[in-house]
Amino acid sequence: MRGVEAAGERVSQALFEPVIRLGVTGLARSGKTVFITSLVANLIDRGRMHGLAAAREGRIEAAFLQPQPDDTVARFDYEGNLAALTGADPHWPESTRAVSELRLSLRVRPAGFLAGLPGPRSVHLDIVDYPGEWLLDLMLLERDYEQWAADVLARFEGRDFARDFVTRARAADPGADHDEALAQDLALRFAGVLRDARARGWHDCTPGRFLLPGDLEGSPVLTFAPLPVTGRLRRGSLGREMARRFEAYKNLVVKPFFRDHFSRIDRQVVLVDVLGAIHDGPAAVEDMRRAMAGILGAFRPGRNGVLARLLRGRRVDRILFAATKADHLHHVQHPRLSAIMEALTRDARERARFAGAETAGMAIAALRVTTEEMRRHDGRDLPCVRGRLAGGREAAFYPGDLPEDPSQLLGPARAGAEAWLDAEFQAMRFEPAPLTLRPGDGPPHIRLDRAAEFLIGDRL
Repeated sequence: MRGVEAAGERVSQALFEPVIRLGVTGLARSGKTVFITSLVANLIDRGRMHGLAAAREGRIEAAFLQPQPDDTVARFDYEGNLAALTGADPHWPESTRAVSELRLSLRVRPAGFLAGLPGPRSVHLDIVDYPGEWLLDLMLLERDYEQWAADVLARFEGRDFARDFVTRARAADPGADHDEALAQDLALRFAGVLRDARARGWHDCTPGRFLLPGDLEGSPVLTFAPLPVTGRLRRGSLGREMARRFEAYKNLVVKPFFRDHFSRIDRQVVLVDVLGAIHDGPAAVEDMRRAMAGILGAFRPGRNGVLARLLRGRRVDRILFAATKADHLHHVQHPRLSAIMEALTRDARERARFAGAETAGMAIAALRVTTEEMRRHDGRDLPCVRGRLAGGREAAFYPGDLPEDPSQLLGPARAGAEAWLDAEFQAMRFEPAPLTLRPGDGPPHIRLDRAAEFLIGDRL
């Protein structure tokens, strides 16, 4: 019976024009903009997409951009981003600052059960780009102001760059009369701490709109900060007003995002800068692992009654966790990077599977900007990558060996180690290099075709 129902659903989709809504998110420096730009470019010119079955078999007859269906959402600037990456003076485009969307339509000849249907059909891929920090705001829905404030102050207590803010916040009297000038000062300082935390590679940077305020900047909904609250607060007090604004943030900012955007996503890719976290040390790796687990809360709505109502029964059915910047490593280390990615997200992926979502983890580079070479050093050959640095100079780089066993990283990270004991891993920031593309080829990449096959291949 299930087979008949599935067959009927496939026929129904073939007779109409199916839409796949692909959500793309990640945390700071993970490369969301580059991923979307390169994915679209490589679906339009498919010469490098052999890992996508529909492209390899020649069943994608055409791919073209169309006006997006959501008139109130900004259009993803594909043309500008592609020009930045592939122009005469290539450079990295600006990062994600708000929700944006792009529609790519594919003319595809059906295969398998549907192969006998006459002519190609249209499949619309709606790509939704949104900041990962907004997704982490999900965790706020399960907390009240007192719980959230205590957790934030405890987390930032031991971080040198946050010491001044924590001191000021703990010195403020939540029971005193509300003082708007003090509230604004604390909120501005708190936003500065969050920006510093993100710049230093930390991922626990909620509320996300403090980092990307947009047209909410200066509004009361973004004018609150964590204070050491215990017990009931009287009406008109500073702490009571902070708590009220915290609840307003959840109701007026967080919930509408999940209701209006996230609830309509079918497939999701979560991009992760694993190499950057390893470079930053054990604390950054553990912070990333916790963030991945927190993000997965959005994909298991059964655990959260509020979220279940917002998502209206919808569930993301495929989730890809992708470690980006694989081109910063020689290919001999790619299996180790993939293993670390899978280990980092194991808890999160198991929860997603339990909720009925199919998951995968892999190492990718949406835009390959390096070449590989072996260099002799101290009697052994080192697998290096060569790339273009800021200013145009080229350099060969050996980052160090990733461990074969991911537990050699995750164990010290969970235990709170301050540094890696037996090895150091370096990260390099390479710039995009000038490209000469053959007709029909998109920008060079690593495993972007395999990522596309997992995310949308079954619907083509």
